[in-house]
Amino acid sequence: MLKLLAHRIALSVPLVLLVSVVVFALESLVPGDPARTILGQDATTESIAALHQQLGLDQPWTERYGNWLSGLLHGDLGTSLFTGGDVVSELNTRLGVTVSLVLCCVIVSAVVGISLGLFSAVRGGPAARVVDVLSLAGLALPNFWVAIVLVALFAVKVRLFPATGYVSLAESPGNWVRSLVLPVIALSLFGVTAVAKQARDSALDVLDTDYVRVLRGNGVSETRIVLKHVLRNAAIPVVTVLGVVAVSMLGGTVFVEGVFVLPGLGSLATQATVDHDLPVILGIGVYFTVVVIIINLLVDFAYGVLNPKVRVS
Repeated sequence: MLKLLAHRIALSVPLVLLVSVVVFALESLVPGDPARTILGQDATTESIAALHQQLGLDQPWTERYGNWLSGLLHGDLGTSLFTGGDVVSELNTRLGVTVSLVLCCVIVSAVVGISLGLFSAVRGGPAARVVDVLSLAGLALPNFWVAIVLVALFAVKVRLFPATGYVSLAESPGNWVRSLVLPVIALSLFGVTAVAKQARDSALDVLDTDYVRVLRGNGVSETRIVLKHVLRNAAIPVVTVLGVVAVSMLGGTVFVEGVFVLPGLGSLATQATVDHDLPVILGIGVYFTVVVIIINLLVDFAYGVLNPKVRVS
């Protein structure tokens, strides 16, 4: 298992470099000039050229990327073009918000999705059709639209939860929960439906096996069969879907954090793109890639726990 995880980590290094090259190239193609954005539309050509030189924007993109990559190898992601602050420090202050949001969404997706999936697999009939309808709704409804509807209903009309803002867990656990309820619901809708459908399909396959029929014939209770045998044998496909869902939620944070004004990496990515703040955009790309790598490693580890054959592959 350790050899497998080490192999995955070794393959992740080229992935980080590839993502940084793609982000750097795409950002260079986006219309706009960070110097003009900083100085304003009334800035003179001379002042813009001077700022280009000051920020190093007049250098060839290969040289600028080489300088950035050299800093990355030393743990330095540069400074923001707009705030002048250290990119690593700025990203670290926002990382906890995004991680909290994604982690809560994954937990909700796993608990609610698996529960719905197992319930519909055992009950069948109308319960299965309800899961199908929920799956279609979760796939069809954009999370930012769901977020806006939730704000209108539960923050503006009913006023149960705050419409915007974030309270840290250390400051107030209760307000931390309240500030995340609506964002988590908006972002985890797709995850719940995807996990529920996969859990139901996997559980149905296991329930149709011969050894389950033998267990029933020996008088083992249905609850014990489902929780001890069916759940474990149906878990690997569900873990796979959870990994995909967790990765997709990183992209969803860009929209959901914007709606709820959460000070996370997603909202920072939106603002940095508008401002053409390349060092910040590159830093977010690296952070998101590292998070994806960690998620994949956790999925591989879960495979090893659930299936001993993976440990020696």
